[in-house]
Amino acid sequence: MMESQIPKANNQLQLKVCGLTKLDQIQELIDLKIDFLGFIFYNKSPRFVLNDLTLEQISTIEHPGKVGVFVNENVERIIEISEKANLNFIQLHGDENDDFISELRNKLNPEIKIVKVIRIGNQSPEELQKTINQQPTTINYLLFDTDSKAFGGTGQTFDWNILNEIEIPIPYILSGGISPENIHQLKTINLQPIALDINSKFEVEPGNKDLDKIKDFLPLMK
Repeated sequence: MMESQIPKANNQLQLKVCGLTKLDQIQELIDLKIDFLGFIFYNKSPRFVLNDLTLEQISTIEHPGKVGVFVNENVERIIEISEKANLNFIQLHGDENDDFISELRNKLNPEIKIVKVIRIGNQSPEELQKTINQQPTTINYLLFDTDSKAFGGTGQTFDWNILNEIEIPIPYILSGGISPENIHQLKTINLQPIALDINSKFEVEPGNKDLDKIKDFLPLMK
């Protein structure tokens, strides 16, 4: 297994491109030095990767930031996929609780990092803080995304101001409708994310990325 991505210096914002399904696009993103490659293993998603790629194909992708995205999957299946696809990160995007995450951490290769998604909708800062405080210490990163019944991929942003009203104890990734039109608003967040997670705003259609748009976006992150 390749060593997981090491976080860059605080002033270097990293990028995750999620919902990948095409090997040629993945190779182009690797050439662009994209930090994290996201593969969705949720069969209700229009970007369900196993409709297009096999676990063996994913395993042969040489990159230290391969992220498997799971929604309310069972532990054994996550372990199996993580091993067969040679993943570096597990992103839990569903309603996984403390017991589930503890079991997963105990059974998962210790080199694989865990990202827990917190979906932000209409909750108050106090409610959001309580959710954050309840997360197990075995997770490595948080990811904040816009709440939806489809578990992400909406292209909608949440009000980033709420992040200034809470304490975030570990590094986090920001997701949910990030685009060239709103990236300048990042500076309004006091504690900056370590990475941005882009998906539906950078597609021709689900799973088919607009690589020119991604290339144009990279300079805006600096």
